[in-house]
Amino acid sequence: MLPEQTPLTELKGVGPSVAARLEALQLHSIQDLLFHLPLRYQDRTRLCPIGSCRIGTEALVEGEVLAAEVTFGRRRSMLCRIKDHSGIISLRFFHFSAAQKNALKPGTRLRCYGEVRGGKTGLELYHPEYQFVHNNDAETLPAYLTPVYPTTEGLQQTRLRGLIGQALDRLNVTIGLRDWIPASIRETLGFTTLVEAIVFLHRPPAGEQIYSSLQALALGQHASQRRLAFEELLSHRLCLRQLREQAVQLNAPTLIKPDQLRQKFKSQLPFALTKAQQRVANEIDADLQLGTPMLRLLQGDVGSGKTIVAALAALQAVENGYQAAVMAPTELLAEQHFLNFSNWLEPLGLTVGWLSGKLKGKKREAQLQSFRDASAQVIVGTHALFQDGVEFANLGLIIIDEQHRFGVHQRLALREKGASSTHLPHQLVMTATPIPRTLAMSAYADLDCSVIDELPPGRTAVGTLVISNSRRDDVIERIHNACANGSQAYWVCTLIEESEALQCQAAEVTAQALSKQLPDLAIGLVHGRMKAVEKSAVMDAFKRGDLQLLVATTVIEVGVDVPNASLMVIENPERLGLAQLHQLRGRVGRGAVESQCVLMYQSPLSKTATQRLSVLRESNDGFYIAQRDLEIRGPGEFMGTRQTGMAELKIADLVRDAALIPKVQEIAYTLWEQYPSHAQAIINRWIGHKEQYGHA
Repeated sequence: MLPEQTPLTELKGVGPSVAARLEALQLHSIQDLLFHLPLRYQDRTRLCPIGSCRIGTEALVEGEVLAAEVTFGRRRSMLCRIKDHSGIISLRFFHFSAAQKNALKPGTRLRCYGEVRGGKTGLELYHPEYQFVHNNDAETLPAYLTPVYPTTEGLQQTRLRGLIGQALDRLNVTIGLRDWIPASIRETLGFTTLVEAIVFLHRPPAGEQIYSSLQALALGQHASQRRLAFEELLSHRLCLRQLREQAVQLNAPTLIKPDQLRQKFKSQLPFALTKAQQRVANEIDADLQLGTPMLRLLQGDVGSGKTIVAALAALQAVENGYQAAVMAPTELLAEQHFLNFSNWLEPLGLTVGWLSGKLKGKKREAQLQSFRDASAQVIVGTHALFQDGVEFANLGLIIIDEQHRFGVHQRLALREKGASSTHLPHQLVMTATPIPRTLAMSAYADLDCSVIDELPPGRTAVGTLVISNSRRDDVIERIHNACANGSQAYWVCTLIEESEALQCQAAEVTAQALSKQLPDLAIGLVHGRMKAVEKSAVMDAFKRGDLQLLVATTVIEVGVDVPNASLMVIENPERLGLAQLHQLRGRVGRGAVESQCVLMYQSPLSKTATQRLSVLRESNDGFYIAQRDLEIRGPGEFMGTRQTGMAELKIADLVRDAALIPKVQEIAYTLWEQYPSHAQAIINRWIGHKEQYGHA
């Protein structure tokens, strides 16, 4: 039976209970177990004299038991002292049984492994793994490093090591693990076989090279790790290629009629499009005329004018008799889009529909009816757009803003709503969080990419200051001076313990305190728990200049445009990621006045937080910031694990293994063209059922 088809219940010791725990680790077959790689390794291949042990290191020691006793201090514990020819060390157990204590008789020999700590009795090992040593196995030591695996509650390392050991022992005896990268390609790349790589990673051999192997393994740079990382990246590249080819076989509306509405729309704008906006609009225009579903990622830094380009695409759909849907991740951003699209398109005689989760009763039903009968040509909303009961007459284009905020299932659900017996809608996904090149080449390889790499004229660079909370009074004085000179300011309260309620409460308390300290300023408050009407009223007052200072939570991160606002204070910025801080900072610098962003942190700062704030201080370039964010946080966190879908990698790392990606692209093309069955087998091995995510 093939390893991917061999259930884990075939292994000795795997009953229903153990199988359920393995399933929690996404381990269902022998193949899954073989690809469940160690997090790190322990060197138990040599004994360390007790006298040579150092605090903070892990060591394997062997000695004779002198005594075992129960001690009473702040916590009850059992202390067992052992000695060898070089010294004495204590084993301390906080969880133990009487039988365990009685077995540790003076004169018994033990072999123990654990981290060396300093304690009341000198050197101590806390809860070490230990075994009794008898004369006949006194010299027997492992021939390879001991792996430490990712595990789950109720599944100990020793049990997991035993099961993986069984799988490895079967590898060349009863099961075969097919190497789907042909030998000629593998040799050109300088890779070992798949089986050799897997056996090495589970059982790195002891020997002269042990320390260099340990260092390479810790950095993820060992040849065996790179062999598996390459195949995993290859599987994702092949899957995206497959999805792309499938999409090309599908039909989509051919949007080729004259662009009278678009020309009229552009003539009404109080500014001309930048060259970058015009270039990207032309790329989208060409896609929409092809008759196959457009899959285009539109990247543009904060304030680069992506929404104008999206409006032009929506008009192209409308002029050809189709509807366009615009989906945004937050109510505030969706409202901003609704306002912009209404102001732009209603003078052209079009109706812009609106839907959010908070819209209820007759108003909701009236909107839903306008979607069904096509009296609303452009529909703007939150994730409510893909809920049950929402139907479109003839959806031709889907525009998704800040696409990384949506889970793959949500995007897929909206696309399916627009599907008919004859066509699928075109898709334009937008982000103001620039995607670093390594991510774009892998996670978004099925999308055509457009970049608006030019800011509209009149935008000013934002200066960034990093200040301790101890200088709060200085910051408040800075706000007073800015507002006295005719500018406006934001004060942003960041997330507290992932709780929206606490965040809103903090914003309310801050607004009250600032009102007392700045009694001559008109201060407004916006947070996520306010009703939409209340939020809109406050935002409108701020835009009109009736309010000088706006205290807000991170709901203002995207979609808020007040050119007169030239100062932003972000309280506790260390709680946020770089991309979110950059988005917030983009709310200022939208006018001709020199603008500043003050990052007011709470001491002490962690190393990671210090790195993040330094990056913001040194650059306003969204792509540079995104790349540094990727390096600091890693791809999973950068994109959000829930949202990554196919970009969720088990072994490869898009930052560490970036150098492999160009070769991955080359080999993916070769396999697709010359070894199609091998390409499919690699997709099945690494991705399997997750392939559907790519359709979103």
